[in-house]
Amino acid sequence: MFHKEGYTIILVSFFAITSIFVAIDFLNLNVVMTKVLRIVLIIILLLILQFFRNPRRHTLKNDTKIISPADGKIVIIKKVTEKEYFKKKCLQISIFMSPINVHVTRYPIGGKIVYSKYHPGKYIFAWHPKSSEKNERTTIVVENKKIGKILYRQIAGALARRIVNYAKTNETVIQGEDAGFIKFGSRIDLFLPINCKINVNLNEKVRGGESIIAEF
Repeated sequence: MFHKEGYTIILVSFFAITSIFVAIDFLNLNVVMTKVLRIVLIIILLLILQFFRNPRRHTLKNDTKIISPADGKIVIIKKVTEKEYFKKKCLQISIFMSPINVHVTRYPIGGKIVYSKYHPGKYIFAWHPKSSEKNERTTIVVENKKIGKILYRQIAGALARRIVNYAKTNETVIQGEDAGFIKFGSRIDLFLPINCKINVNLNEKVRGGESIIAEF
């Protein structure tokens, strides 16, 4: 199963790679070089297919638990002052996504979208601390009655050149459902109320839509 954001790229890549695959026969290359080129083309196609995969996830919906919005590794857990929306101390939890991770973004809680904003910016490496404020990014705040408001931020990285965000202000969303996509490696920051209980550790790998990041 593939994400809809990849349909065009997958189709174009398939026809381009297939055409090159066939054209190699007319280049009069030796047998070894022909095999190497064809293996490289197959690997490229497989990498594109795995990047846009969209596996089914079984979200156990719970209004008091915050689930991971993406697949990846926990790289930051700390108290910070969130400057854009809350303008106060929050718990920041950051998830780094490598190019081999699933890049679907999922809603960490269900509720109402009260803020959704796109920010143009740079493309420094996503693991850099300043990427949360300097890189191209989107900031989304979701509110429910049990937890209140939480903020998640999609951040582009050195390879990521397009962030897709489906969250629209005043829209009601369901926990674990598709919230967008980040193309070619990046990170997501969560900013949570200071009094929540954190359920993950640094360097822990999490699964979007399933792993419980924090709870009340």
